[in-house]
Amino acid sequence: MGQLFGPSDPATDAGWAHVHPRKGFFTDTSICIGCKACEVACKEWNHVPSEPDMQLLGSSYDNTGSLGANTWRHVAFVEQDGDRIAQAKESGRALVDLGMPGIGPPEQRSGRQPQRFSTGVPGDAPADTTPPDTEEFRWLMSSDVCKHCTHAGCLDVCPTGALFRTEFGSVVVQDDVCNGCGSCVAACPFGVIERRSDGTAVPGERTSQAEALHGDGAGPRRETGIAQKCTLCYDRLTEGEQPACAQTCPTESIQFGDHEDLLTRAHQRVAQLHEQGMTEARLYGANEKDGVGGTGSVFLLLDEPEVYGLPPDPRVPTADLPAMFARAGLAAAGMVAAAALSFAKRK
Repeated sequence: MGQLFGPSDPATDAGWAHVHPRKGFFTDTSICIGCKACEVACKEWNHVPSEPDMQLLGSSYDNTGSLGANTWRHVAFVEQDGDRIAQAKESGRALVDLGMPGIGPPEQRSGRQPQRFSTGVPGDAPADTTPPDTEEFRWLMSSDVCKHCTHAGCLDVCPTGALFRTEFGSVVVQDDVCNGCGSCVAACPFGVIERRSDGTAVPGERTSQAEALHGDGAGPRRETGIAQKCTLCYDRLTEGEQPACAQTCPTESIQFGDHEDLLTRAHQRVAQLHEQGMTEARLYGANEKDGVGGTGSVFLLLDEPEVYGLPPDPRVPTADLPAMFARAGLAAAGMVAAAALSFAKRK
């Protein structure tokens, strides 16, 4: 199981002898345009099936709703009016006062120059990363994904070893080992992992590796009953490629790389937005002292985490084990002491 809580290098803690830099995502929601290219790329590369009863939600343009066994990338659409935007700015200022990077005077909008970065695709113009200027209305769009936690609750409770920590620090499910018990589903504080099933805990029919591949080139069949989630495109990482979602993102809202480099880039981006007057900008998952030891997927948010459907204070269940063991030990010692005292009185 390794270390249960606190700062840690997850790959080393998992017993990998050779050193690999931890990989992860930095998702800058301030430049997400909600195109869903990441969702499509994820499904196509990983052969993730669509929901059997797919319906457009009445509350937004979102047609997936949340992460799940059939949705490893989910783009959230959040509509906000002027009052909510003002509240977000105030809550962001409170974070700044508590030690976030300082802010300068807002730049004049007429004089603000767009921040441009190359998309890396030959022939493409640089991507404009300047957030739109709106005070009365805005869409918040964010591409959510598995957090690949430093201390992953799903990994700690898996009874079969179906979930394992890769040399890149990510957490991956082995389809042929998962028994569909669902323990990981309850252990994830983010509600990311889900069983692909019909509502029962019974796994679907097993197939051999040869039978799992369609002859028509449609890719591997996804069995029902087993837990599924983002793998950080582990098969691509082993070949030196980046995940499909990051590869296809047109605005570079999803950035992939070494975890430490991404954290540095994320803090610099927050400072840049603060200088532009966007005091609501904040990071999520970048604190290695939080309840999951920090996450491999770091997000730049423009409002409270709850607005995006994220828990404000995620905590892995194993973080409470030392305190639970201590209390159990005290209780056992008390019982032994009471029993010894009762026998002593009889003498």
